[in-house]
Amino acid sequence: MRLGILPQGYIYPREQRSTRDLLRRRFLLVRQSTQLMLAIESSFSRETGHPLTSNHVRHLTAKQVESAFPDPVTRYGLLVQLKLWSALQTQITALEHWVQHNLAHPELLVRLRGVPGISVILGMTILLETGAIDRFASVGDYASYCRMVPSVYLSNGKPKGHGNRKCGNRYLCWAYMEAANYAIRFDPAIRRWYDRKRARRHRVVALKAVAHKLARACYCLWLEGTAFDTTRAFG
Repeated sequence: MRLGILPQGYIYPREQRSTRDLLRRRFLLVRQSTQLMLAIESSFSRETGHPLTSNHVRHLTAKQVESAFPDPVTRYGLLVQLKLWSALQTQITALEHWVQHNLAHPELLVRLRGVPGISVILGMTILLETGAIDRFASVGDYASYCRMVPSVYLSNGKPKGHGNRKCGNRYLCWAYMEAANYAIRFDPAIRRWYDRKRARRHRVVALKAVAHKLARACYCLWLEGTAFDTTRAFG
């Protein structure tokens, strides 16, 4: 400790810690909401013989359920699931608005949303999970914290073992992977870069490479105060 060579952990600021934890609770609510939606779709297709999409579930009414389910017991069970799903969606929306209005640096969220694929939820997740950007000495340290770098031990260019693959922040890893999926879908330049990478490597490896690029770009624009440049990141 006197030499200063022992690594020190980062203590998240108390002022934003509860807001970060509240956004993490959203993952549990969304998972429960998805389970209820899948249960409703399964019950509907099993009873009627017709598939039901997620958009149809969002607009499903009690009258439609009564006309599709003649059995009162099955109908009652589906209505209970539908009410629970609707209540969860209301609470999730309210939670998202509350977190957005209690961010410490909302201007950073606007800058992050300029990156292709990053929406409001992903931007808030990246903002709150990253914390102070100056705690990362380099962009490589930040990419490693986001689980974008493989944990492998090399000797003379040959792998000799693996480190702890679960080191880092799993929420940041999820956010950048989701942003990569949306980026290759809606940004033509990133899509072309992804297609070239996918032609040589596996699809998951190419997707992780896009997520790695986005993480490095967010670090640079966060630290330098600049806007996202597709040519610089995927040129």
